[in-house]
Amino acid sequence: MAQNVEAWTLLSLALSTIVVRVSVRWKLVGPTNFQLDDYLMPLAGVFFTLETVAAYLVGANFNGLTNSYMTSEQRASLSPDSEEWSNRVAGSKIQVIGWSLYVAILWLVKFALTVFYSRLTTGLQHLPTRIRLAYIILGVTWVATELSILLSCQPFHAFWQIYPDPGNFCQPANSRIYVFVVVVLNVVTDIYLLSIPLPLLWQVKIGLKRKIPLMALFSGAMFVITAAIIRAVMITTSGAEGAVSGSKWACRETFVSVVVSNLPIIQPLIRKGFKKIGLSQLFSSSGKPTGQSYPLSSRGLQTLASRAERNTKKSKSITAPTHTQVSAWGSDEHILTEPEPTSKDITVVSETIVRSEPWATEEGQGTDHTATSPKEWEGRLSGR
Repeated sequence: MAQNVEAWTLLSLALSTIVVRVSVRWKLVGPTNFQLDDYLMPLAGVFFTLETVAAYLVGANFNGLTNSYMTSEQRASLSPDSEEWSNRVAGSKIQVIGWSLYVAILWLVKFALTVFYSRLTTGLQHLPTRIRLAYIILGVTWVATELSILLSCQPFHAFWQIYPDPGNFCQPANSRIYVFVVVVLNVVTDIYLLSIPLPLLWQVKIGLKRKIPLMALFSGAMFVITAAIIRAVMITTSGAEGAVSGSKWACRETFVSVVVSNLPIIQPLIRKGFKKIGLSQLFSSSGKPTGQSYPLSSRGLQTLASRAERNTKKSKSITAPTHTQVSAWGSDEHILTEPEPTSKDITVVSETIVRSEPWATEEGQGTDHTATSPKEWEGRLSGR
């Protein structure tokens, strides 16, 4: 019963997180400007619901029984007309479905996160290439994982065969192919996705107190990796309880995956929450930046070289900084922007250079009015 309560609670929290994410994006860009990840994440929520139902059925309806964890004597003595036989067949079928749903959720979340990264890195040198490579890696690994699930046992109906023993590859609750192929490809893809934002965040010129929480925000995949490894260990070491343990940890891992992948999107609300409890400094810049901050935005991103060249060309025409220019990584999600800056958080120093043409004097000679001293100007304005 406690396990069922936990599974439904995790599902409720995950769906709530997705709803909050959609609400933030709706308010920020409007539904007409939704991107692919705004649709992939709710789809992952639908699959998560189905996965939770499957996990519930394994434990509640079929007593956690599958065709796994049986000795040869048990298989030979079990009657095909018994309720246990029926539960083991049904439980094994649910396990195959559950594994497929589990993989679909994880890879949908990975694709959604990659689309999000693509918006943040548009125009940055080398990073769009890494994003395109991420799409290829995710596509290939998803196909490989699904094929390992569906084709590792032939004929297919052997997945729920009781007697004779179909072999480990046809025992979906603890198949070594299932466990190791999925966990390895899952961990590898998560590490690759982590390698995209973290180096970029580390290079952004912001205060360390603000940089560390943001890096933690984008490091949620480490929790997913940890959960995936724990799940693999539990399946292979739990004995007869492996089916229930695997289903339970599948729900936990997908829950963590959904929540942490949405944190960068909903971080404006997180920032407001911290502000209300007096911890706004966690998302405020601390100290002076060590160098120039470049805008890393999905709207008008430039490479460092092109930005420097543009600044050189426009050195004679200085204007007030735009919202994009004063923000670092200021995408639609405002990752590093301050929505409500205060004098304590941001100090804007502006410099105005006034240039004018020389005033005409006799015989075309010019005298630049800028040469007039401040005291002379004061005297003229006072009528002296």
